[in-house]
Amino acid sequence: MEAVSKQALRVLKKFGNTATRVVSNVGPEQEYFLVDEKNYSQRKDLILTGRPLFGAKPPKGQELEDHYFGSIKERVSAYMQELDEELWKLGVYAKTKHNEVAPAQHELAPIYSTANIATDHNQLTMEMMKKIARRHGLVCLLHEKPFAGVNGSGKHNNWSLSTNTGENLLKPGSNPIENKQFLLFLCAVIKAIDTYGDLLRVSVATAGNDHRLGANEAPPAIVSIFLGEQLTEVLDAIESGKTTLDSAAKFINTGVDAIPVISKDSTDRNRTSPFAFTGNKFEFRMGGSSQNIAGINIIINTIVADALSDFAEILEASDDLDTAVMTIVKDTIKNNKRIIFNGNNYSQEWAIEAKKRGLPNNKSTVEALGAFIEEKNVNLMIKHGVFSETEVHSRYEIMLEDYSKAINIEALTMLEMAKREIVPAAIGYTSEVLDGISVKKASGLPLKTKKEEALAVKLSDLTESLIEKVEALDTAVIGAKNESETLDTAKYYKEQVFTAMQNLRLVSDELETLVSADYWPFPTYSELLFNI
Repeated sequence: MEAVSKQALRVLKKFGNTATRVVSNVGPEQEYFLVDEKNYSQRKDLILTGRPLFGAKPPKGQELEDHYFGSIKERVSAYMQELDEELWKLGVYAKTKHNEVAPAQHELAPIYSTANIATDHNQLTMEMMKKIARRHGLVCLLHEKPFAGVNGSGKHNNWSLSTNTGENLLKPGSNPIENKQFLLFLCAVIKAIDTYGDLLRVSVATAGNDHRLGANEAPPAIVSIFLGEQLTEVLDAIESGKTTLDSAAKFINTGVDAIPVISKDSTDRNRTSPFAFTGNKFEFRMGGSSQNIAGINIIINTIVADALSDFAEILEASDDLDTAVMTIVKDTIKNNKRIIFNGNNYSQEWAIEAKKRGLPNNKSTVEALGAFIEEKNVNLMIKHGVFSETEVHSRYEIMLEDYSKAINIEALTMLEMAKREIVPAAIGYTSEVLDGISVKKASGLPLKTKKEEALAVKLSDLTESLIEKVEALDTAVIGAKNESETLDTAKYYKEQVFTAMQNLRLVSDELETLVSADYWPFPTYSELLFNI
């Protein structure tokens, strides 16, 4: 925050702005799931890892979007009301609350605060969410992807810059093309994201978030900026040498006399974009729901500070402010416009186009974290006094170690559940099916048993496969001990252990669809998502 204020003031001084401080403001929208405490207590994976490691897809998910657009359930509403009241007592101004897309998923959003206060408030919010839930017989899940097959949970980091006099530096005004101060700060963000998109990806790199990014519910791992139709027109016009824009305001006419003509919002949100301009701020949508937003805002503030530093040097060396500003804006558009994308970030076409543009696509935490210790990024942190080289490398090592530990705990939990609960359940139900077949055959009556015999064979084959996959995961976990370097260990967990976990889950989830509910040892997705 100190770095971005220092560099922003250098720029503002050239505009005759008398501000003495620039503050980054943040409003973190917090998504979460609620499940019944009784169901939660019957699943070791939820207790130990925060997400179900096994679970077949339920017959109904979020296809109808009836949860998103439906009313809030009374039990959940009571929880939300008490949560608001307890947060207000702590000075956390929680304001917006609503259902989210997935069943049992919800969201809370606060009033904006400075980045420091917003970070503290969000930590308090997560703590209170978990604490208050228990009073209502519920458990709050903050994992980024608790349930496979439905949307995961993010933490949308709404970020802006303002002066101590209350001026929002990212407010376009009625005529953005003539608002040179706004254009300069907008271009600083564009340049920052293009130059340091790899660092922004690092800020959201966790084992939990790997499940969520790019899964058609959250932005992909490719970092880009959405500006919207109006601002894109403005920048295109400037690049082509225009100083005015003739585009008229757009309106929506429904054709119904009782409804007035409505002015169309030119900054409509693009929910597929990682970093979207939304009127007078940017919404960074890649953050995971369990994350501390300090890491995210350290990166955003520092990279924007660096771009402003470059701009300030040019402005301070020029006697003609208007010419210098327009030169900076044109050069930024020309050199950094590859980062701007207003289309569907979920599409395969964008992944291909992004590759052509040279934008990195680091899909996993292990791939992403290497950028943190690249020379340009280490030098950035040192230049602005944010981290020393030792601190950067320390954080890098800690993040890798955290990833490995998270996967290790999940793998060990899967092994315990599979060995002690799922395998016995599968064997027990198979035995019951075989006993039923034996009774029929012993009766001497001409009863058909071919379908039952086929079911028994399928159950037996799947159980055998399950045991094989358990042994494979066991071997993979043991093999991790052979890796001595932190990076090598993290790579091993990603490539060997996590792959073995996925293979085990596939077999178990298929078994779940065949084994009697009387035998299945823990609550299913249907019970977890819909029994509130």
